[in-house]
Amino acid sequence: MTYIWLIALFFIYSILPTSFIRIFSFRIQKRVKSGVAITFDDGPDPMYTPQLLDLLKKYNVKATFFVVGWKAKKYPHLIKRMKEEGHTIGLHHYYHTSNWFLPPFVAEWELHRSARIIEQITGVRPVYYRPPWGHINIWTLFMQKKYKIVMWTYILGDWNATLGVDRLYERLRNSIEDGAIIVLHDSGSTFGADEHAPANMLQALERLFQHVNVKWVNLNEE
Repeated sequence: MTYIWLIALFFIYSILPTSFIRIFSFRIQKRVKSGVAITFDDGPDPMYTPQLLDLLKKYNVKATFFVVGWKAKKYPHLIKRMKEEGHTIGLHHYYHTSNWFLPPFVAEWELHRSARIIEQITGVRPVYYRPPWGHINIWTLFMQKKYKIVMWTYILGDWNATLGVDRLYERLRNSIEDGAIIVLHDSGSTFGADEHAPANMLQALERLFQHVNVKWVNLNEE
């Protein structure tokens, strides 16, 4: 019986609120008003984030980065560059941890610690938050009222290197629609990701920029 109660509590704390919020878009953002918002999770990464920033600069595209706190602390020059080049910086957690397995106050600590780090680097406190894996618990919306929770319209599986450049490019093309928020990843160090998958993402993204003419927006601009 103890196991049944634990499973039931886990379902109520994590699975149920995540499903409800995603289905009904309750107090979260899944689209922008116009244009296409391209967003990047899990960085900054010392190898791939500089390449990505070079690519965005080359095509004059502004993006939104949801960064991991300890990585921001380790690579502050990349956070500064994001800010200087006009990108929006949002939050993941301090570690890439799921809200499903975090007690309420630990989740709040992770978020606020990351926000302080980014504010110390850039002088601007972030207002956008994307929970790792899109996982929410029952307390998320109560604890994190200072932040706007951003999910996505399309998440393309680019963390899987076996997807390949061509298939990822097709997924990118098919996700281009007015108002869409697209998720990509500039780091492959997260659990479940392929270390070198961002290399495929960069190739597919450059091909997209070369062949698709859309209004790219970051979340501060929409």
